Amino acid sequence: MGNSKSGALSKEILEDLKLNTKYTEDELCKWYESFQKQCPDGRISRAEFEKIYGNFFPNSDPKVYARHVFRSFDTNDDGTLDFREYIIALHLTSSGKTTLKLEWAFSLFDVDRNGEISKSEVLEIITAIFKMIPPEEQKMLAEDENTPQKRADKLWHYFKKGENDKIAEGEFISGVMKNEAIMNLIQYEPKK
Repeated sequence: MGNSKSGALSKEILEDLKLNTKYTEDELCKWYESFQKQCPDGRISRAEFEKIYGNFFPNSDPKVYARHVFRSFDTNDDGTLDFREYIIALHLTSSGKTTLKLEWAFSLFDVDRNGEISKSEVLEIITAIFKMIPPEEQKMLAEDENTPQKRADKLWHYFKKGENDKIAEGEFISGVMKNEAIMNLIQYEPKK
């Protein structure tokens, strides 16, 4: 995917990214230049991605969460992100429309990629999110949200699911859009 052998961004990928993100041609070319400097082979490995992600959370441990984020964006499952996958990831996580972000969030929680989310998958991702929350912030969380298990239970209760039930993508997206408190359970915004 992409034109990783030459130094230029292919017209097809440029047009695709202009169509599917908010970025201009000029911005995309600058991003590409920077990406090529950091990743001369045109790909970013999971370890490199985890390192970059770690820079955004210096007071916590985002490695497990970064691994899940990486998995959700490695759409061709080759163990690397090419420029297109990287830009789509940036777009969705920073500026995408709410429904697109929630589609991405669903893919993040759908660890086994079977099209449904189980309670154990919810707990796995929430545990990874929790590792990014500094201990001093964890102490300030509400009593019913101060552990990964309590957060997973609260989310599951909101969707009125039994222990072995599953949540489909449409149900997940509409449920989260109807309740901002649920959105807060599935993400972590570092304190400024």
